[in-house]
Amino acid sequence: MNGYTEELTKLLLEKNPTLDKDKALWWVEMLWSDFESSYAKAGYPYRGAEYAANYVRQQIEHHGAMLHLVTRKQKDGNEGETK
Repeated sequence: MNGYTEELTKLLLEKNPTLDKDKALWWVEMLWSDFESSYAKAGYPYRGAEYAANYVRQQIEHHGAMLHLVTRKQKDGNEGETK
C-alpha cells in the first residue's frame, strides 16, 4: 500500500480540494482496508496491492468529489462528521 498511498492521496486532493491532506490520506487508507477486508471475507484470493490500488482509484474517480459530505453514525447512534 505504501507505494500507492501518496499517489492516491494526491488524486483524491485533486478531485476534492475541500479535504486536507490528513483527511484525504485517512480516506485512502479506509477505502483500501475496507476493500481488502471485504474481499477476504468473501473468500477471494489476495490479488496484490496493484489490484487494491485500482479499486481505490476507481472509488476516488467516482465518489472522491463528494467524500467530504459523508457522515457516519457514532457508537451512541448519533450522526456526526467523519473524523
